Amino acid sequence: MIRMLSKPRPSSSFWISLITAFVAVLAASLLLAWVSTGYRSIQGWGSVFICMILGAGILLAGWLLLKSENPPAWLGALLVGAAVLRLAFGAVWIVALPVWGHGTPAEQAGYVMGDAFARDQAAWKLANSNKPLWDAFQNNRTVDQYGGMLFLSALIYRYLGAGFQQPLLIVIFAAAFSALAVLFTWAFTRRAWGEKIAWLAAWLMAFYPEAILLGSSQMREAFIMTLTIASFYGLLRYQHDRSRAGLAWILAPLLLYLPFSPPFAAFMLATLVLTALLTASPLSKGLSHDRRLWLVLGVLVILVLAGLWLVLKQFTPQGMNNPLVMLSWWLRKSAKLQAYLSQHASGWMQAIFKNTPLWTHLPLLLAYGIVQPFLAAAITVGSHSFIWPFINFFRSIGWTFLLVILIYAPILALRRNNKMGQAISLVVWLSMLVAAFRGGSDLWDNPRYRAAFAGLQVALVAWTLIEQRRSHDHWMRRALFAAVAIVVWFVPWYLQRYYSIGWPITDFFRTLGLGIASAVLLVIWDWARYDHNEKVI
Repeated sequence: MIRMLSKPRPSSSFWISLITAFVAVLAASLLLAWVSTGYRSIQGWGSVFICMILGAGILLAGWLLLKSENPPAWLGALLVGAAVLRLAFGAVWIVALPVWGHGTPAEQAGYVMGDAFARDQAAWKLANSNKPLWDAFQNNRTVDQYGGMLFLSALIYRYLGAGFQQPLLIVIFAAAFSALAVLFTWAFTRRAWGEKIAWLAAWLMAFYPEAILLGSSQMREAFIMTLTIASFYGLLRYQHDRSRAGLAWILAPLLLYLPFSPPFAAFMLATLVLTALLTASPLSKGLSHDRRLWLVLGVLVILVLAGLWLVLKQFTPQGMNNPLVMLSWWLRKSAKLQAYLSQHASGWMQAIFKNTPLWTHLPLLLAYGIVQPFLAAAITVGSHSFIWPFINFFRSIGWTFLLVILIYAPILALRRNNKMGQAISLVVWLSMLVAAFRGGSDLWDNPRYRAAFAGLQVALVAWTLIEQRRSHDHWMRRALFAAVAIVVWFVPWYLQRYYSIGWPITDFFRTLGLGIASAVLLVIWDWARYDHNEKVI
């Protein structure tokens, strides 16, 4: 007798979990709608509910697409938690900024980013006009240089909106998509360095302050930080199994990247190629024999160059048609503008530039951009706003922790002869320098440009921490000592600038010199405590 096998039915626990999730989403939708209307009503809750369902669909789709990586259950919980955390902060901005901000129009409307406010107003206007949404990509460079985020926001408002502007609708999608960076950071790091390091990288990405801030705002970086790490995951996947899926994971994120920023898409493509060559993987060895890879790269180069030409022709002088020449012109002009704005926004930068040779200005500006947001300034600089000191400290403590490890990471990668660590260190530092150059070391633009590579940054930090713990390398501790010494010397320097505490050392270079000298002495002292012939495992 042949027994017919039937598909197992979902268990009762499955239905209980599904109903619980549905009730939770419904309750959250009502709460967010109430917050959006200033606690007056729950009008528009249906739009919020639909967007919440779509946001959950984004998380589920990302999970299913990486099902072949066998993601553990804890990662799913962390993924959902990261999305909820970002959405919660988005609601906090709407509640807190009108009360505890500086009173600017953007803050009064609940936007933590001024750029997001201007773009969102333009998106609402476009959504309620008779114009096609493709107009977002034309003549809107004052609110969105490239149009991708403006198009997406207008699309949501036109087809999912409730008839009045609800900034949280955009935040729902930003929170969900940015949370996927946790998933792809885990997948990338697992293929690069293994399960243990992937676990740490995922947790770091979930709680990295800059990622939370951008994921809770209506900013393009909430989307492109996920696209960046997804593309690098595709590169490693292709290196390991030479599959079509790996090629798709390289191609798809780059195509989605183009509407948000063609110049940065070109930069990301270059860093992908650089990483492939430096890791000396099967990809680089068999490069000349893989027609599929050459075809994908050729298509990507053509698309990126076409995107550059279409976008940059709005900015460049008439008659300039070469996309690479246009990109070079745009980088120089935008960097000069940002540097001008940074210099004139900071009195002490003006003073430093007046007393230093011209050739030192660019290195100084890049160094200034790399340390932004600077922890010593966040600790000491006051504000008439109650909430902004907390936001600045939140961002600076996260970046300072990452920066110290990222300074040490290339040293450790060279000492361990780890090719992946060396390649990712180079890409991370190259992206940091480009961000500082492009953003003119601005306190806001520069860190958010840098955050596009946040997934690689935290992956490298996770590898460095685990590898240092395994090898007991003392230079990690010495790097921390050096960073603390420099920050400590700058605390009274900032206090003197703002509060006149009577601190005698007011010169920037003397303060920096004392910080570096103290760092060197601390390193020598720590080195002297141990046998200098001790062999590091």
